[in-house]
Amino acid sequence: MGDVVNMHGGSGNVGKIQNTYQSSGDARGEFRELLDAVRVLRERVSGADRETIDESLRVIGDGGGGGGEAGLRRALTAIMGVAVVVGEVGAPVVEAVRRVLGG
Repeated sequence: MGDVVNMHGGSGNVGKIQNTYQSSGDARGEFRELLDAVRVLRERVSGADRETIDESLRVIGDGGGGGGEAGLRRALTAIMGVAVVVGEVGAPVVEAVRRVLGG
């Protein structure tokens, strides 16, 4: 079923304006922003959290560590977990992960 358009008044009305809203589509740019934010965060966390970030970055660099998309998602959520725990300093990473994951 198509759209229903009702016009009341006016003259010379032809067609309609339809807006669709989508993401910017610049996945690579969003991913670069994420990695930049993670590098900044890495310098501000404890050694244990740095290990978590480093392991996750290795998995990301390996394309999911053999786990494909699920492996990438686990790595990104591990990084996001560190970012959430450290509070305000991790906020840019949390937002970047959400953008990359489409949330």
